[in-house]
Amino acid sequence: MEPVDDEGEQRLVPMRLQRYLAKCGAASRRGSENLMTAGRVTVNGEVVTELGSRVDPSCDRVAVDGVPVSPDGSDIYLMLNKPGGYLTTMDDPQGRPCVAQLMPMEQHPGLFPVGRLDFDTTGLLLLTTDGDLAYQLLHPRFHVEKRYEARVDGRLFDVELEPLRRGITLDDGPCKPARVEVLEEGPTTRVACTISEGRKRQVKRMFKAIGHPVLELHRASFGPLQLGELPLGKWRSLTDNEVKALRLAVKEER
Repeated sequence: MEPVDDEGEQRLVPMRLQRYLAKCGAASRRGSENLMTAGRVTVNGEVVTELGSRVDPSCDRVAVDGVPVSPDGSDIYLMLNKPGGYLTTMDDPQGRPCVAQLMPMEQHPGLFPVGRLDFDTTGLLLLTTDGDLAYQLLHPRFHVEKRYEARVDGRLFDVELEPLRRGITLDDGPCKPARVEVLEEGPTTRVACTISEGRKRQVKRMFKAIGHPVLELHRASFGPLQLGELPLGKWRSLTDNEVKALRLAVKEER
């Protein structure tokens, strides 16, 4: 999956073939690209050399040098406190800083981010090799909540938040009602905003629509996961209980 902006999301499968090969442990992602361009990779019996090619792990048969490959079943789940100034991507052709530089990619070459935080947005970013769970976490029908804390321009009064609580309409349609509250008043205002959608730059657009553009944006939680005291720029593995909680969050349609 190639991530999209801020709270945006896309379907995780089909995924890029080189990413799938990395997840299977065939090689690093860059090494997987070399395998492809050398003509050593087949999908359903056909040689695939195009680096933009995608596969659906649920039905496509992938092989390297004629030997079938598949994930080993031991998926990885990591939480990053993303700092500003990093793209939520695993590789950038222009050489800009990306979150892969903060993660243990040599040990886990198949990692990918679940959704996206924008370049200047900080906070909780989940990275995993589990495409099925990631797809469910991002799917709108499961309504997985994300809590953001923002500093917005100007003094914002509680009554001004009512359009967001009712469900404001943006240029791409109406939003679901959000839970919003003022945390700290002043020349600029700190607010908390919890949404269950994942539309492109949704939080930023919501506050701009009520006349208070976002100056800083930070994601404090994603579903049952809490960022807690994890330092900025650092990552940790999820506990077994946290992985179970994620699975429970998408177990039933809400």
